[in-house]
Amino acid sequence: MDFTPILSSVFSVLVYFIPIFIILAVGRSAWFKGVFGEFMVNTAVKFFLDKEKYHLIKNVTLPTDEGSTQIDHIIVSEFGIFVIETKNMKGWIFGSEHQKQWTQKIFKHSSKFQNPLHQNYKHTKVLGSCLGMDESKLFSVVVFVGDSAFKTTMPNNVTYAGGLIRYIKSKSSSLLSATEVREAVEQISTNRLEPGFKTNRAHVRHVKDIQQKKADQKVCPKCGSGMVLRTAKKGANAGEQFWGCSQFPKCKVVLK
Repeated sequence: MDFTPILSSVFSVLVYFIPIFIILAVGRSAWFKGVFGEFMVNTAVKFFLDKEKYHLIKNVTLPTDEGSTQIDHIIVSEFGIFVIETKNMKGWIFGSEHQKQWTQKIFKHSSKFQNPLHQNYKHTKVLGSCLGMDESKLFSVVVFVGDSAFKTTMPNNVTYAGGLIRYIKSKSSSLLSATEVREAVEQISTNRLEPGFKTNRAHVRHVKDIQQKKADQKVCPKCGSGMVLRTAKKGANAGEQFWGCSQFPKCKVVLK
């Protein structure tokens, strides 16, 4: 029996569906989510902020003592410098300003992720050091894009894409002179690592090393803080070692 016609038909079907599978896979990837999030912010800034007053610098990687830190967007203006972290997530988002970890809930599944305010705090510190500028002139902003909803009250610098513009425009006091704005833009361009595949690959490797170190550390199941190895000083277990939450006495979780 000649299977050629059958194989030809199967091949034709595969050729039709393969591009669809590729598009679906790319659409679900972390890379695409990052790109889409940046596109949303770029579009909002382009259409709703005056280019003469607000200078957008995208995807800035700055060197640090440990490696590097990557900032999604920086907007330099006379009203201050806005350091923007973009999160493309879906589901319900729970968190507060000082919690170390926030929670994402999709139906019955819950997962933890780093408080993006803490993440962006490092970005702001590094940028402020790079510019030699007082932190009062830098504003940290976290922008959520995608199908997500806040289920706890968030600070006003944690917002959706539409709220980003409102937050930036809420800062109306002049903090930088025209010369300082120009010098800040020039310094960022001078001190940033050269954009490209090599820089991105090195930064991804650095992030993975940090994540591995965190994975090796015991984490409190209640608050997400690190666990510390301690020795009992009193009672029947005196002299024995145990893992206690680093946030004690606020959190009293103990692990054997």
